[in-house]
Amino acid sequence: MSMSDPLGDMLTRIRNGQRARKGAVIAPASKLHQRVLEVLQREGYIRGYSEHDVRPGVRELRIELKYHEGDPVIREISRVSRPGRRVYSSIKDLPRVYNGLGVAILSTPRGVISDAEARDAHVGGEVLCKVF
Repeated sequence: MSMSDPLGDMLTRIRNGQRARKGAVIAPASKLHQRVLEVLQREGYIRGYSEHDVRPGVRELRIELKYHEGDPVIREISRVSRPGRRVYSSIKDLPRVYNGLGVAILSTPRGVISDAEARDAHVGGEVLCKVF
């Protein structure tokens, strides 16, 4: 059966893995997933990720979760724009997650970037998720 929201599934795997205190979680690979993970790594929410071939034509991502003094670094991660309701934001309406303490990840014409990078580049786009 096909999945209607693969990005939401990956975010849920990360959320559940951190609640279970896992060191790493596995998710299906895609370019969008990699771009979102790059932003999470750049912002310091995950330790890193690596791509592995399961069999020809099937790839998966191993996401290394990050903890600080035993507590998960990601306290909240949620999908904003879903397949049933897309959420777009212009530069002046970009959301601030917890008054700037968190990060919103956007898909823009310049690629998948954080809300701070979008403000610097002066671009808006689709708000994929928010992380705190």
